[in-house]
Amino acid sequence: MRLLVLGGTGFVGAATVAEGVRRGWSVTVFNRGLHGAVPPGVHRLRGDRTAAGGLTALGGGEWDVVVDTWDGAPRVALDAARALVDSVGHYVYVSSGSVYAEPVEAGSGEDAPVVEAAPDAEDGDYPQNKAGAERAVREVFGERALLARAGLILGPGEDIGRLPWWLGRVARGGDVLAPGPAELPLQYVDVRDLAGWMLDQGARGRGGAYNVVGRTGHATMGELLDACVRATGAAARLCWTPPEPILAAGITPWIDLPIWVPRGHEYRWLQERGVERAHSAGLTCRPLFETVADTWRWLSAVGTVPPRAGRPARAPVGLDPAREAALLSAVGGTESV
Repeated sequence: MRLLVLGGTGFVGAATVAEGVRRGWSVTVFNRGLHGAVPPGVHRLRGDRTAAGGLTALGGGEWDVVVDTWDGAPRVALDAARALVDSVGHYVYVSSGSVYAEPVEAGSGEDAPVVEAAPDAEDGDYPQNKAGAERAVREVFGERALLARAGLILGPGEDIGRLPWWLGRVARGGDVLAPGPAELPLQYVDVRDLAGWMLDQGARGRGGAYNVVGRTGHATMGELLDACVRATGAAARLCWTPPEPILAAGITPWIDLPIWVPRGHEYRWLQERGVERAHSAGLTCRPLFETVADTWRWLSAVGTVPPRAGRPARAPVGLDPAREAALLSAVGGTESV
């Protein structure tokens, strides 16, 4: 199989390239050549897809599958799709569950309403950009387009820093604010499982939209933090704290305490989406500890979370140590698990 990855050096793109190489596919990446490296044997085409004439390097090529992780202006995705429509068999667009129009009911599947967005828009917020790019790709490729609406993505190479923040916090040891309840179900996907599923479906020519994320409850918050303690070997004491005092202290789920979204929160649906379509199409998810341990090994090797490839940095995640200490002091006596 001949694989083209638009980008290929960021989090999902790099995992997709690595999976293609592992399979023995012929892999090409297209990017500006300003960020990161690619494995030996991968062909690199250079170009700035946002600039006039920036897609020239793609001319004359032929590929079976293209994977595109773009999250900027939909018009840029539209230009790429038009440029590749006669030279690529199948277009896989890495989208997001953020495309769904709020309010979103827990358990909603791929038929839930999506935010309004134009395929040729020059800009928008993240949900609009992803939704507009979906429409752009589908407008050009039709049933030859696969829309992989990923959820929370974890694993080695993560460039947002959610799981790396927890690993770093646990590694520092001491009393760790553990947002409860410990049995809170999580929903996420390992980046390598996402990449493998996308290449499987691209090779099969599968089209349409899929929520590509594990089932809710594949792991719990308690299992996640226990895995962080085990992977780091840290002398950390998990201080499980109910949601109420955490929220009353102005601590924001998902941002201050990454991954955690308590029951009843307006964004809880991010951890409770319907996923049977993707799982029926072969999505499998590796054990939680493998994701956590591999991420810790990678993070220990690189030292810090890398910048996002080619895009503006997102706001940092994670709770300030002083705020954590203040809340732990205020809820003194919380039991550890």
